[in-house]
Amino acid sequence: MSLLHDFVEQKHCIFVEEAADWRDAIRIGCKPLLADGTIDERYQKKVIECVEEYGPYIVLLPGVAMPHSQQGSEGVFKTAIGFMKVEKPVSFVEGDPEKYANLFFTLASCNPTEHLANMSQLAEMLGDDDLLQDLMDNVHNEADLLRIAEKYPLG
Repeated sequence: MSLLHDFVEQKHCIFVEEAADWRDAIRIGCKPLLADGTIDERYQKKVIECVEEYGPYIVLLPGVAMPHSQQGSEGVFKTAIGFMKVEKPVSFVEGDPEKYANLFFTLASCNPTEHLANMSQLAEMLGDDDLLQDLMDNVHNEADLLRIAEKYPLG
């Protein structure tokens, strides 16, 4: 099964119009993982602290962020990826068009083997420009996400 299907089946996806700022976006993106006990507030806080300390390293490419913290962070109880789509781009560096995101893939890991499998699938997805563009332009809810999953079975 694809990551896109997993996001819906595990209720690890959220769709919002906008976030007040990047910190708010991280908090919102963590909600599905908080809801089922994958993480707790300590991990959410640690991800924000890491961006404050190291800068917007979580913005992998324009439009895509991968919020995460160091391996072994407190507050992680399951290995999973959460997905969030924000309609209005979230800026991590004001005035820098390379440092914004609409798509957030929030990582939580306590099992290295599962984490590597998730990262492999995520890397494959992020390498597919057509899939990313579809996620940016045509995903607004779970039904859209499932439709895209059918179109890109590896996603």
